[in-house]
Amino acid sequence: MKEYAGLKTTELTLESILKILDYSSDEIYVVDRDTRIVFVNKNCEKHYGLKKDDVIGKFNHELFDKGYWTPSILPEVFKTKEAVSLRQQTYIGTELLTRAIPILNDSGEIEYIVSTATEIQGFNRMITVNEQPQEQLENQNALNTIISNNEKIQSILQFCQKVAPTDSTVLIRGESGTGKGVIAQHLHNSSHRRQGPFLQVNCAAIPEELLESELFGYESGSFSGARKGGKIGLFEAADTGTIFLDEIGELALPLQAKVLQVIQNKQFIPIGSSTSKTVDVRILAATNQDLEKMVQQKTFREDLYYRLNVIDIHLPTLAERQEDIIPLTYRFLNEFNNKYNFNKAISDNCLQVLVHYYWPGNIRQLENLVERLVITSNAIIEVSDLPQVITESVKEIPELMYPNSLDKAITEVTRSMIKKSYMLHGTTRGVAKDLDISQSKASRLIREYC
Repeated sequence: MKEYAGLKTTELTLESILKILDYSSDEIYVVDRDTRIVFVNKNCEKHYGLKKDDVIGKFNHELFDKGYWTPSILPEVFKTKEAVSLRQQTYIGTELLTRAIPILNDSGEIEYIVSTATEIQGFNRMITVNEQPQEQLENQNALNTIISNNEKIQSILQFCQKVAPTDSTVLIRGESGTGKGVIAQHLHNSSHRRQGPFLQVNCAAIPEELLESELFGYESGSFSGARKGGKIGLFEAADTGTIFLDEIGELALPLQAKVLQVIQNKQFIPIGSSTSKTVDVRILAATNQDLEKMVQQKTFREDLYYRLNVIDIHLPTLAERQEDIIPLTYRFLNEFNNKYNFNKAISDNCLQVLVHYYWPGNIRQLENLVERLVITSNAIIEVSDLPQVITESVKEIPELMYPNSLDKAITEVTRSMIKKSYMLHGTTRGVAKDLDISQSKASRLIREYC
């Protein structure tokens, strides 16, 4: 205890100071003279979906080059050796007013740079301090919308960069809600066709009798109720661009034959016409069905399957992307706060429950849940705001977050990891490989906890 002006105070330890900084409403981000990150507070997770341990020790450019935020404030600080303020946008969608202050040594050289970042949302967005040109702001809004810290997704995105410049047909596979449409849009945006149209067709949402006319168009008077003058189809409308056939497994066999003709020859005949049309269009397709099994059952054409499956991409479930749940949650939180003119926050307890849920509806389910929570919750979204189906399936979280002994903490972490791994893999061999343990140990832990 120390005494100041007759009052006894507790001396702050380094641990206490760091804990206090975590409660700051602003992000605090410190780099050294080599731009190595030496400190960030907890708001880093909110703004970038990255935990502190994933950031500290890395170089600033490692994160900037991956697009976690734009633009960079450090070059101007190193150039002027003075404080700099500007507006930044993170890839989660958060807009920040960032101020970077250099700390100089006795020789007048930069020793550290301390940056603080405040979320612009919640007060007047018209920032007059070092306002950026409109072109820069437009570039910021064009940030990559695919949010992922997951190795599988990062590998898929690298693969997409190789595939995108070609005109090859791509088949995107994955469970419903895993983001197949987002990958298709990403392929188009990264291709030489990005200035052309991108048209998405949900083959399961349009009745079979209407889908043919939607895809291929028709001539005037070709059937009862046909529009005078006819109608161009989506394949023709997508000329010079990309058409994305979602739920391709739902196509009826007669339509499969016509789609095959477009893939092979880039030609088709509109309904009621005797003249073929030629289009320059790239075809992307997606399905959550087992097309190989459908081929065996004669419900999907084998020749179309092989034409579609030139290049295939398999998307993991959200449960396999646990490290992406927090950044995706904040992304949707920003989106719906803006949409409904709210400024809702989410508690750490609530985030932990979301991370440990198994998400049968994948990213789409998470997006719909966050929208509901933004609309129905108070200022801070708590565990009590979550649907019962989620809280009931993640009962171990309170004990996991607040263990009262080391043994209990180890037990609860083990329980959580085993249950999650067994839910994903379903076999002792799969769990053993996933958690890098022996199969006999995996078998024993599964019997104990599952």
